[in-house]
Amino acid sequence: MPYTTYLVEKGASHSFVAEAKPPTVTMPRIKALMTGSLPGFVDVIRNLNSPALLEDSVIRQAKAAGKRIVFYGDETWVKLFPKHFVEYDGTTSFFVSDYTEVDNNVTRHLDKVLKRGDWDILILHYLGLDHIGHISGPNSPLIGQKLSEMDSVLMKIHTSLQSKERETPLPNLLVLCGDHGMSETGSHGASSTEEVNTPLILISSAFERKPGDIRLPKHVQQTDVAATLAIALGLPIPKDSVGSLLFPVVEGRPMREQLRFLHLNTVQLSKLLQENVPSYEKGSHPAPAKRPTGTAQKG
Repeated sequence: MPYTTYLVEKGASHSFVAEAKPPTVTMPRIKALMTGSLPGFVDVIRNLNSPALLEDSVIRQAKAAGKRIVFYGDETWVKLFPKHFVEYDGTTSFFVSDYTEVDNNVTRHLDKVLKRGDWDILILHYLGLDHIGHISGPNSPLIGQKLSEMDSVLMKIHTSLQSKERETPLPNLLVLCGDHGMSETGSHGASSTEEVNTPLILISSAFERKPGDIRLPKHVQQTDVAATLAIALGLPIPKDSVGSLLFPVVEGRPMREQLRFLHLNTVQLSKLLQENVPSYEKGSHPAPAKRPTGTAQKG
C-alpha cells in the first residue's frame, strides 16, 4: 500500500495499533468503535442477526446534531443503525467466497458521493480482505492485490478531500481502520495477537508535520476511537465509553483547547464510574474540622 505508507511515514497523519478485545467478530467490534464500550460474548450470537443498537454512540450523537451520514458496505451497520443514515447501500457478508463484488458494490458509489456536498460523514465498510482470509489465509497471493485495491480507494478519497478543502475553512478527517485482524489460518473471533491487533490511521491537514518527523505507531485501545471521533466532530462522548482521547491528535492545538478536550473526557469517564461502581465516592472531600473543645453549642 504505497500511498498509505507514504501518508503514515511522511504525511499529515497519526497512526496507531489499536487493540480489539475479543470476541473479534464484526458486530461487537463495530459497537466498540462507535460506542467506546466493551461488548460481551453474547454479541457473538447476535453477530449474524444484529438487533438495532440502543446504546449511546457516535452515530446517534451525530444524527442528533443534524449531521448527514452516508453509508456503503457491510449491512451489519444498517441493522445496528436502521434510522441513522440519509443514504445507504448494504452488502451481505454471508457469501465469504465473494471478495470482488462485495467491494465493487462499495466503490461504485465513490465517484458520485465524493463530488456531492450533501453529507457530513461517509462510512465505508469493505469486506473483500476479510473474505480472502477466510478462503485462503493471510498469506494468499490475493491479499496483495486486495491491499493494492484498498490503497487506490484511500488515495481517491484523500485526494478528493484535499481538493474540497480549498472551498471550506474546516479541515477534513479521514480514518482508516480494521474492526479485527486474522489468525495465521485466516480466521478471527479469538484473542491471538494477529486477531486483536488492528491498524488505525487518522489523516488530516490539521496534523502539521515537519520534514524528518518520524512517528512510531503507539499501541492504543480500539475503544479510544469513539471518544476521539466525538471530540473531533464536536459531539458529546458516548456516555458508556471507556475510551480515552488519542492525545497525539490534539497535541498541535492551543493548550487551552487541549485541556478542555481532556476535561470533557474526564467528566464523561467520571460519570460512568459514578453510575457503575457502587464504591465510587462522589464527594471525597475531607471531613469538616470539629470546633475546639469548650465551645458552647446547642444540640
